[in-house]
Amino acid sequence: MTDIRTYLAQGEPLVFDGAMGTCYAAQPGRAGLRCELANLDAPQEISAIHRAYLEAGCRAIKTNTFALSAMLAQGEDTAALAHAACRLAQAAAEPYGAFVFGDIGPVPQDSGAGAVYCQLAGQLLEAGVTCFLAETLPSGEGIPQLARFLKERCPESFLIVSFAVAYDGFTSQGCRGEALLQAAAETPGVDAAGFNCVSGPHHLLEYIKTLRLDKLCLSVMPNAGYPTVTGRRTVFQGKPAYFGEKLAQIVQAGASIVGGCCGTTPEHIAALTDQLKRPLPRLSVPPVQSAPAAAPQVNPLWDKLEAGRRVVAVELDPPVNDDSAFFLQGVQVLKDAGADAVTIADCPIGRPRADSSLLACKIHRELGVDPLPHLTCRDRNRNATRALLLGLSMEGVHNVLLVTGDPIPAQDRSEVKSVYNFNSRKLARYVSGLDGETLRTPFRIFGALNLNAPNFSKQLELAREKEDCGMSGFLTQPVHSLQALEHLKQARRALRGKILGGIFPIVSHRNACFLNNEVSGMYVCDEIVALYQGKERAEAEALAVRISLQIARAIAPYTDGFYLMTPFRRVELVSAILRQIRAEGL
Repeated sequence: MTDIRTYLAQGEPLVFDGAMGTCYAAQPGRAGLRCELANLDAPQEISAIHRAYLEAGCRAIKTNTFALSAMLAQGEDTAALAHAACRLAQAAAEPYGAFVFGDIGPVPQDSGAGAVYCQLAGQLLEAGVTCFLAETLPSGEGIPQLARFLKERCPESFLIVSFAVAYDGFTSQGCRGEALLQAAAETPGVDAAGFNCVSGPHHLLEYIKTLRLDKLCLSVMPNAGYPTVTGRRTVFQGKPAYFGEKLAQIVQAGASIVGGCCGTTPEHIAALTDQLKRPLPRLSVPPVQSAPAAAPQVNPLWDKLEAGRRVVAVELDPPVNDDSAFFLQGVQVLKDAGADAVTIADCPIGRPRADSSLLACKIHRELGVDPLPHLTCRDRNRNATRALLLGLSMEGVHNVLLVTGDPIPAQDRSEVKSVYNFNSRKLARYVSGLDGETLRTPFRIFGALNLNAPNFSKQLELAREKEDCGMSGFLTQPVHSLQALEHLKQARRALRGKILGGIFPIVSHRNACFLNNEVSGMYVCDEIVALYQGKERAEAEALAVRISLQIARAIAPYTDGFYLMTPFRRVELVSAILRQIRAEGL
């Protein structure tokens, strides 16, 4: 049998099979079942699907092991399933002289991808497989580890790495496909890289036309178009003939390895191989002609920070109804008192309020205030998030604070479902990836930093990851203890980004006790709590001003400004503190 590298060097595209799960689910009584279990429970059915693809003309088939990575990550024993899958694929491929690739699918987030990939690869190596396809990946996590492992265990091994990008070129974790492709191509031990799943052939064709493919062995395996849901079944309407034509164009555009993913069948692969029998001159891809870029818009808040000017951002909760009068009046008062920006929470504690982004646009347009809306990962999927960011940018709002978001209250979870397509780090990476082509003015991305966390070293580690994902600064939880101050000093030494130190004016003894016991991320030391004992409202507010100013003086050397939080809509109280901060030049 010809060596895989020799085969590809001949210039003939390597045609893979299509979807195993689609074919298996089409059989009576198989819908909804894990096809990987059939390696042991119904091996004749898996063998028949392999043979159908080989009869269709493919020269490479995948072992029926796609889901084993996720099963391993959940602690399941997959060795028997992996070995059986290899035996079935090898037996089917041998009469056709076809290549067998060990199929490695993605794992759930934060599952230690590298270790899982290596474990499954080890099982496949034991069964005699030397070619591998790591596919449908949302990021490059674990790939360098997998590549090293394979080269150490089997120097002649061949590894294809394939990422799942949507029509916009981003993965589900907010990674830019072009960057992933480049990183994979530069990783020692990775022999080919490309894309599969999520997108149909047209969008993947148009996407790869925008990429530089020099010296890259490109793999492209799209879905058979886009799915519709009929009853409990997911159905793809893409016709084999159309699929074959588009895949032939993908080969013309530079792909060396092609095949099918979800929704594709032996008929789709047969149509592809039929197209490839015809002469296919390399497609001339003209350079993308982009319109002259519009000039970036100004970003007053960030310009001040970059110039070394200290800024004050004040948080004001959005209204719970459609009456914006108090909110707008409060914003005007804060602006007059010297606020550089107004931050707006996004449905805090999971309760619905007026949309933070819409309010941000409103105060920017009507009051000329620089807003800093919060965006949570809790309530929006990627499409909704992208649409919102585009709208914000059109309105001249170019600063956002990204947080994972408070969970939905337990009593509402049966009706209100969380989304969490991203966490704050992945969302930051997604937003920063929009710069340049999609956004004429980049967003400056801020994140939260909990100075009151018991394990603050972990918080710092996460904050550094956030910076690596594109965050430019942090707003901290309030400083109400010497420990929080010490943590702030550590953050100043460890982080590159701008830091706005949190100040929350406590307005009563009851308020202090509530913060300590019912609000996540808050801590008020006993000394401060005791000061409020027995204080009437006026006395407590005067004390709040004094303590807030003391905190501002203490944290000023370690921050680039302040983040004031407005308690119980007491705008005048916060304004008094703000004026004092300005008067003292803090």
